[in-house]
Amino acid sequence: MDREIVVLDGYTENPGDLSWAGFEALGRVRVYDRTPFDQAAARIGGAQIVLTNKTPITAQTLQACPQVEYIGVLATGYNVVDTAAAKARGVTVTNVPAYGTQAVGQFAIAMLLEICHHIGHHDQAVKAGRWAQSGDFCFWDYPLMELAGKTMGIVGLGRIGQVTARIAAALGMEVIAYDKTHCPQGEALARYVSLEELYRRSHVICLHCPLFEDNRGMINRSSIAQMRDGVIIINNSRGPLIVEEDLAQALHSGKVYAAGLDVTCTEPIELDNPLLKAPNCLITPHISWASRESRARLMDTAVENLRAFLAGDPVNQVAG
Repeated sequence: MDREIVVLDGYTENPGDLSWAGFEALGRVRVYDRTPFDQAAARIGGAQIVLTNKTPITAQTLQACPQVEYIGVLATGYNVVDTAAAKARGVTVTNVPAYGTQAVGQFAIAMLLEICHHIGHHDQAVKAGRWAQSGDFCFWDYPLMELAGKTMGIVGLGRIGQVTARIAAALGMEVIAYDKTHCPQGEALARYVSLEELYRRSHVICLHCPLFEDNRGMINRSSIAQMRDGVIIINNSRGPLIVEEDLAQALHSGKVYAAGLDVTCTEPIELDNPLLKAPNCLITPHISWASRESRARLMDTAVENLRAFLAGDPVNQVAG
């Protein structure tokens, strides 16, 4: 089999607990854990099939690798590929939609529950001996919060937002949502409101929207001023939805009680990010999507994407 498949940055998708066998059945596979941008063309070499997660594929890369026929993005977002350049060269580009829907919605609620109860902190306090030394049968270092009766505002009521809405409702929360498009599935789970009303009424705001130029920095000093005092903000969508300096200031002042963030504007996070020193700010390293079940679905869909392309009937093809 002379078809060559190169995986430019396979580690985050498969750190060793999954298999590349599905691709190996379709060609000779070379897998790199990570690829610096300036080495992408050299590592693609003569391969006709390229798989990437976050390694950029630019017009220059495609010009240097004219034999490339197909680019499979091992993710939903495909902004790492110059799709216009790919289209001009007749290169098919596919992505993997909706593989992490359950995991990302679950993770948003997990962050919220950690903020409400600080379970990790109290576990460590017990193991440090503080409960054994306590004069009372219990103690707590943070206010403990009940969610029933509070209002959850979800920005972006697509598949992931709907998962979050279902769980929030099961916890006894009222769910409202803002989305530019309304759908029957969303209407069954939440009441659509204006963004201004969502900011004003929500005790908890969850961001589940894609990043566009018109919503970049939507959580900023001005929008935070419209929110309830003591609001909680959860973002496991895209980091640049938030102006990080403004959120840090609001956390220091107490206007925002807490934030749970799985994404930041620059990833990996930079050590001078103001949120690292902000109080009540929970930050995780972009792992909402990374359950084994989600990654297995991603792998299976990526294989089927390539199989369909080779059969002459591409699926999950993105526009150039």
